[in-house]
Amino acid sequence: MIEIIVFCLIGGGVLFSVLRMIIGPEVTDRIVSLDTVNVMVTGIIVLFAFVFKNEIYLDIAIVYGVLSFLETVVLSRYLEAKK
Repeated sequence: MIEIIVFCLIGGGVLFSVLRMIIGPEVTDRIVSLDTVNVMVTGIIVLFAFVFKNEIYLDIAIVYGVLSFLETVVLSRYLEAKK
């Protein structure tokens, strides 16, 4: 039961972050909201590992987290070089 509540709360956070990504006034707001969505998706993957009791989801979450971190770094450096 608690898993359903956590899924709903994280899903609501993802919804608000995607909304911020769409209407964000600046590109930096969009990058921050994209990073927030990536962190929440990583949390959902970890929650899948807990619910299904399968450790492979944790490996997937680690890889996804590293790739999303690299994405944020690359986008930030691109913005910095663009100025």
